[in-house]
Amino acid sequence: MKTFFGAHCDDFFASCRLFLKLDLPLERETILHFFDRIRREIPTLRHFRRRDTNCLVLEEQDPDTRDNEPHRWLRLESQAMRFGYLAPPSPAAWQTYGNFVLEQAPFHLTINDLDLDHIDLVYGFDLEYNGNHDQLVAETFFADHPLTPLLLGDEAVHTIDCQPYFGIALSADCNTQAYVEIKGRTSSFEVRTGEYETQILSVYLTLRGYWTSTESASLSSTFTRLVNLANELAAQRVVPLVVNPLALAIASRS
Repeated sequence: MKTFFGAHCDDFFASCRLFLKLDLPLERETILHFFDRIRREIPTLRHFRRRDTNCLVLEEQDPDTRDNEPHRWLRLESQAMRFGYLAPPSPAAWQTYGNFVLEQAPFHLTINDLDLDHIDLVYGFDLEYNGNHDQLVAETFFADHPLTPLLLGDEAVHTIDCQPYFGIALSADCNTQAYVEIKGRTSSFEVRTGEYETQILSVYLTLRGYWTSTESASLSSTFTRLVNLANELAAQRVVPLVVNPLALAIASRS
């Protein structure tokens, strides 16, 4: 049963990216101690591997066997730490996981406020569609718009690139920001031949918080603040104004 925001799309995920000014200490002992602490709290997080990009990943399920089932992951790169939750069962489950990781990271990875650059919180809504993603987005959001003659005019045989990206500041100092992006994956080859594969059309909501020299909040409290903002924006703006119209448009073309 789909819960949280997953009820509005085919797949939903939440992730967080903590960007640092200095490289992380990716020594063997440091990483093993950190990942072991995470594993002792969440025993299912036990699949450890190194990717070709030289980042280190701890996952809840083997990537070769999972099938869009709920799972958590944690990744360390040279200048960032990332973690996420695919199909989280509830807002509380996602927030609890994120808070735990961010409470442990400063101690194990020697992170302090001088090192913090910004933190991104991302909600991803994936919708499966067999057809021209860009045409779908243009007809859904720009059918009655000043740009209609450009995107959907008589000379426009096909719309081949329509991926809106918006950003707003949520604070007067612009240190808290929100972005919404619609990301299609249709190729020109598919449009030209009319032969489409079912692919993912994504809507991304990103909350970004920049760290300032006067910032006194902890990482976990900042994460909680961004989660609350993201939940509110997703429920009141992104789902009803972006995700649901796309889902209805896809259903009408099925």
